[in-house]
Amino acid sequence: MNASNDTHRKTIGYILWIFGFTGSHRFYYGRPVTGTIWFFTLGLLFIGWIIDLFLIPSMDRQADLRFRGGPVDYNIAWILLTFLGLFGVHRFYMGKWFTGILYLVSGGIFGIGYLYDLWTLNDQISIINGSS
Repeated sequence: MNASNDTHRKTIGYILWIFGFTGSHRFYYGRPVTGTIWFFTLGLLFIGWIIDLFLIPSMDRQADLRFRGGPVDYNIAWILLTFLGLFGVHRFYMGKWFTGILYLVSGGIFGIGYLYDLWTLNDQISIINGSS
């Protein structure tokens, strides 16, 4: 696989795995349903979390095949969402200025927009990258 298709990084996946009992690595790799399950069950009572340590390379390959590379970097957007998502910094990065300002003044639209972005950020970036 060439470097242009490397949309997600294993390093970021493993860093997010540290907080994986919250499902963050699963959201990152485009698995929002299981990410939500991990969030509400503490990584399936930590058992699924430990198993995921060995599944990250596979999840990374699948994400690289599924999502489209381009000018918006998935890794930067996910780091911004993870640490500054309630302030909409990831939306500013993607060029969505109006919703970025809306997130900034409303705390990520009271957290609901932040949860929406956990579910859809990969697809949002793929659409932006596809139109470039």
